[in-house]
Amino acid sequence: MRFGLCGVTAVVFTAMAVVTGTTALRAQAPEADAGSGSEQAGSSVVLHVDARSATTAFPHFWEQTFGSGRAILSLRQEYRDDLKTVKQATGFESIRFHGIFMDEVGLYDPDRKSTNPGQTAQEVETNGIYNFSYIDAIYDGLLANGVKPFVEMSFMPRRLSSDANALHAFWYKPNVAPPKDYAQWDAMIKAFAEHVIERYGIEEVASWKFEVWNEPNIDFWVGVPKQATYFELYDHTARDLKSVDERIRVGGPATAQAAWVPAFLEHCRQQKVPVDFVSTHVYGNDQGKDVFGADSGEQIPRNEMVCRAVRHVHDQIAASPYPAMPLIFSEYNASYANEPDVTDTVYMGPWLAETINQCDGLTEAMSYWDFSDVFEEQGVTRTPFYGGFGLIASDEIPKPALHAFAMLHQLGDRRIALKSDSALATRREDGTVVLALWNYAAPYGTGARYTPPPAAAGPAKSFVVKLDGVRADAPVTIMRLDQDHGNVLKAYDAMGRPAVPSRQQIVALRAAGESSPAEKASLKNGTFTVRIPPQGLVVVTVAK
Repeated sequence: MRFGLCGVTAVVFTAMAVVTGTTALRAQAPEADAGSGSEQAGSSVVLHVDARSATTAFPHFWEQTFGSGRAILSLRQEYRDDLKTVKQATGFESIRFHGIFMDEVGLYDPDRKSTNPGQTAQEVETNGIYNFSYIDAIYDGLLANGVKPFVEMSFMPRRLSSDANALHAFWYKPNVAPPKDYAQWDAMIKAFAEHVIERYGIEEVASWKFEVWNEPNIDFWVGVPKQATYFELYDHTARDLKSVDERIRVGGPATAQAAWVPAFLEHCRQQKVPVDFVSTHVYGNDQGKDVFGADSGEQIPRNEMVCRAVRHVHDQIAASPYPAMPLIFSEYNASYANEPDVTDTVYMGPWLAETINQCDGLTEAMSYWDFSDVFEEQGVTRTPFYGGFGLIASDEIPKPALHAFAMLHQLGDRRIALKSDSALATRREDGTVVLALWNYAAPYGTGARYTPPPAAAGPAKSFVVKLDGVRADAPVTIMRLDQDHGNVLKAYDAMGRPAVPSRQQIVALRAAGESSPAEKASLKNGTFTVRIPPQGLVVVTVAK
């Protein structure tokens, strides 16, 4: 990453309940059969979906892993409460954070001497300098909630650093220098790997991923030259891990802006260094020249940048000596900065849907940065809606992005081909058809603070959907996210946007942040119509 109360767990599931009341779906036959795919019909998008057609695998690559604030924050109760909420909403598998080797976690202390009786002098000298107490508490807490560590191996313990003053600008000041002695680094990495295997078992640890460092191509690494010194760190670390057990999975280069991948893989080939996956990062507001080279003057829209970069790296791997190498984007989001009009708003619904639509088939997994605003890179959070990266604001207030993930989690694991840039059609194993429909519109504000959308933000979009292969009067449920549904900022604006909400206001914001109840309808002659405002997302479930 560059810069950037009890009961909340139940919030995300409100949208999954079918309730009675006024329907939001109008049963209507389209004027003309759209055929396979979609077309614009006046102000409507006409879609024709055949539930019996062939499908392709659609693993939920966008929600398998989430990023989070640094390692030590995982010991806080609010962090663990938010973790449970997002786990229930998405079923995600693993969490990635910075700083498992930082001094505040307490792993490395060369002056520490073990007092355990019965140890030899050599055991006291080696094993005694490592303290795994907090590491155990961190990983135990994750695993107790059904979440595996995605182990980012960073940052440098001060006593092991070649430059004790090489501190990153983040509020918690991580040390970003190479080790002063690779023999000491090797010993620490091996001791770390041996310990987690002893505590959790190799079958468990072999299911984790171990990623060497974070964004060494920018200011998270001060080795000179950057690439060569990072490759040295990677070589040592990968070989150290594999020397403990070959089944440990290790990868890199964990770069910002999709950088270094061809050079990294060529280096691994030439030096015969173990590598099990490629990882890199990109954000929707990264610049084309930084991702695709100085000669790229193209201004790439925020809703296209992430997947353009994913395809770029996917193609680089395909042309490399390792064409089948798994690709993991271990950080992605619509913004790497604090932009309240982006990450705090309903904009994240259609942005996420577009990203899923475009990136499908190009990457094994993508790790959204991040799951919670229990986060301190720019300091202790001062106000709940400052453009934080999380799905949940401070004080456990659900943000629209949480509902976007919960809604899109309902998609099936088989994709039905559909020619549309604003719709996804899927099928579950039991035959249920689930569609995501959205009306993308760019952020309305300037980036400095959230700006409510103007009246003329853009036209609403009507979707006329004709389904074959389902009952002509099949029951339908609809889940919505837009300015009037699942949008806590509407209540926050009505409060006058207090910088520090009172306890009573926090309770009210939690309630206002709940997802809107799902609505109920039925197909009519196999057809439904739904109208979506700008920046709106709808997920429709059609029973078998």
